[in-house]
Amino acid sequence: MRIRKEEKTTVIQGTLGLLAMLCVVYFSSTMAFPVISASVRQAMYLLAGLMYGAVAFAVFAQGWMLFTDKLSRQRLYSAVLFFIVGTLDILHIAAFTGISAFGFIPGYTISAWFILLSHLVGAAGMLIIFSVPDKQVSARHKAAAFSGSAIVLFIVIMLLYKYQHQLPHLLGPQALGSTKQAMWIGIPFLYALGIFAILYRHRQERPPAALTVVCALLFMMIGHILITAADPFGIGIAHVAGEWFMGISYYYVLKGVYRLTIEEPFRGQQLAEAQMMHMAYHDDLTNLPNLRRLKEQLAIHLAPEGKAGLCTGVAVMNINRFKAINDSFGYRAGDKLLTEVGERLSRRCLPEEGVYRMSEDEFAVIIPEYSDPRAIEIRALQLLKSIHPLVTIEETEYHISLSMGLSIYPKDGNSGDQIIQNADMAVHNGKEQGLEFVRYTAAIKNQTHSRIELENDMRKGLERGEFFLEFQPQVSLNSGRVVGVEALVRWSHPRKGLLSPGEFIPVAEDSGLIVPLGEWVLRTACGINKKWQDEGYDPVCISVNLSMRQFRQHNLVDKIDGILREVGLEAQYLELEVTESMTFDIDIAFEQLQRLKRLGVHISIDDFGTGYSSLYYLKMLPIDRLKIDRSFVKEVMLDGNGAAIVSTITMMAHHLKLRVTAEGVENEEQLEFLKLQNCHEGQGYLFSKPVPAGLFERRFLTRMALSLQAP
Repeated sequence: MRIRKEEKTTVIQGTLGLLAMLCVVYFSSTMAFPVISASVRQAMYLLAGLMYGAVAFAVFAQGWMLFTDKLSRQRLYSAVLFFIVGTLDILHIAAFTGISAFGFIPGYTISAWFILLSHLVGAAGMLIIFSVPDKQVSARHKAAAFSGSAIVLFIVIMLLYKYQHQLPHLLGPQALGSTKQAMWIGIPFLYALGIFAILYRHRQERPPAALTVVCALLFMMIGHILITAADPFGIGIAHVAGEWFMGISYYYVLKGVYRLTIEEPFRGQQLAEAQMMHMAYHDDLTNLPNLRRLKEQLAIHLAPEGKAGLCTGVAVMNINRFKAINDSFGYRAGDKLLTEVGERLSRRCLPEEGVYRMSEDEFAVIIPEYSDPRAIEIRALQLLKSIHPLVTIEETEYHISLSMGLSIYPKDGNSGDQIIQNADMAVHNGKEQGLEFVRYTAAIKNQTHSRIELENDMRKGLERGEFFLEFQPQVSLNSGRVVGVEALVRWSHPRKGLLSPGEFIPVAEDSGLIVPLGEWVLRTACGINKKWQDEGYDPVCISVNLSMRQFRQHNLVDKIDGILREVGLEAQYLELEVTESMTFDIDIAFEQLQRLKRLGVHISIDDFGTGYSSLYYLKMLPIDRLKIDRSFVKEVMLDGNGAAIVSTITMMAHHLKLRVTAEGVENEEQLEFLKLQNCHEGQGYLFSKPVPAGLFERRFLTRMALSLQAP
C-alpha cells in the first residue's frame, strides 16, 4: 500500500513539474513580461546558489560523516558526485551573477561551461550510480573515491582557468548549432535514460527511495531544458525557474539517497530485529508464544506487588498418541494437528489467559490470579472439555484426546520454573496412568524421580547383565504339541528384586533404551534357540517382540541378519512380533516387512484387535500370524461381544490364510471355545507360565516328541 501511494505521488509531482515547465516556456515566449532587474535576478541566482551548496553539502555529508561503518556504494558515489556537481554549480552561479571566484572572469561563456559540466557529470553519474546494484564498501574505498574525485575536479578547474579566454561559446547566437543541439538533446537524453534504468531495475517492486530519485532526475531534466533551451541568457523567468528546478531536484536527490541508503536499510534492520525478536519468543509452526515467553509472562503474574492472596495456575496439555500419529501419517499431518490444536486452544481461552507451545506436542495455558485454587481447577477442566476431539487428517476424521496437568502457585511451587515443571510432571504422570486430568502433588514428583532413577539403573543393568529371558510355550490346540516359544525379558534389579516388563518397558521406550535392550533380547533368544538345536532337540520357532523404535530403524534387516549369522541360526526359526500401531504408515510398514520376509523370518501381529489396523491393508501385509489379544480371550466365556470378536478374527485369518494364536488362555472353557473356532495355537498359564531356559528345556523340549496335555 505504501509503494502504491509513492507511485501515485511521483506521477503527480512529475506531471505538475512538466506542466509548470510548459507554462514557463509558454509565458516567457508569448507574453511580454518586463525584464527582471539585475539586482533581483542576482539575488534570486545567489539564493539558488546557496541552495545548491547546502543540498550538495548535505548529500556529501551523508556519504562522508553519517553511518560510515555501514557505507554503501550508492551513498558514497552520490556524495562524490554532488561534491563535484555542487562545486561546479557554485562556480556557475558566481560567474553568471558577475562574482569573480578563484580568479575566473565572470561571464556567460565560463558560466555555460560550468553548467554544461555540472549537468553532464550529474546526468551520467546518476545514470551509473542508481542503475547498478548497491553493495557495502570499505573505509579505504571511501578515502580513495573522495581523494580521486578531488584531484580530477582540481585538474578540470585548473584547465578551465588556464584556457578560459579560448573557450568556445556553448549557448547564444555565437554558439555552434551542433553544440547547442548536443546540450539540448544529449544531456536530457542521459536524464531520461537514468529514469528508464531505475524503473527497469525496480520493475518488480518500486521502493519509495527509487521513485524519489526518479522524480529528482525528471526535475533535473526540466531544469536543464529551461536553463539551456528556453532562456539561455537569463533575461526572463525561464532561466530563473530552471535554476530553481535544479535546486528542487537536488533536494529530491538528497531525500532519495537518504531513503535508499539510510532510511530503508534502517527500517529493514528494524524489521529484521523485530522478526528475530518474534522468532525468539514464538513458535515457528503454530506462531504461538514459546516457553521463553511463558516464563516471562508467568513471572509478571507471580510478582507480589498488589497480588497477595491470589493464585495463578499453569495447565500443560499433551496430545495423546501424537507420536503414533506423526509416525503413521507423516510430519505434515503431525504439523497440521499441532496447528489445529493450538488454534482451538487460542479460541477457547479468555482474554486474560494465554496459550503457549512448550515442546513438540505440549501446550501450556496460564490461568491467572484467582482467589480460590479450586476455581482454577474448574477453569482448567472447562478448557480441557471445550476442545473438540475430531480433527481431519488426509481427508479422514480422527478422534484425538488431550491430557492435562495442572500446577498452582503458590501451593505447588514458589517460582515460575517450578510451576511449569510440576505441571509438566503432572501431565506425564496422568498419561502413564491413563488419566485425562491430574493436579500436581508431591507424590508425583517422587514418582518422576523414581522413573529417572529407574532409567539410570537400566543403563547400568544393561552393562552389568542384570536382564534375563523367560520362555512361554506356544501349543497346537489340535495336537497338544509345543510348536513355538516366545522369549520374554525380565529384570533382576539389585535392590528392587524381580521387575516385570510393565514396570521398565515404558521407561525403556521413552528413553530410547528399548533399542539396545531389544537387540540384546534378539541376540540372546536366537543364541539359546541355536544352543537347543545343537544339543539335539527338535527345532522350534522362537518369537521375539519388536518395539516401535526398532521397527523404524532403517538398518533393522541388516542388524537381524547379522545376529542370525553371528549365532548360526536359520531365519525360519525366528518369528518377529509387531503391533498394529507399527502399521499405521502402511507404505513404510509394507516396505520394512517385505525386507524382513525376504530375509526368511516369520512375522506376526501381536495383540491383534486392540489397534486400528485397516482390514483392506491387512490382506496386503506380508505376515504369517495373528495373535489375539488376551483381553478378548479372557472375556469369551463372560461376554458375548468378546466371543464374537474372537470368532470373527479367527474366521478372517482363515480366509486370509493366516495362522491364529490366542494369548492368555487360562482355563479349559476358553480352550474348548478356541478349538471350536479352529484357532491354531494357544499360549497362556493353562499350558505354562513363562519359565527360565533350563526349566523350559526340561519340561518341554525333552517331551516334544510326545503329546503335551494341558496341566
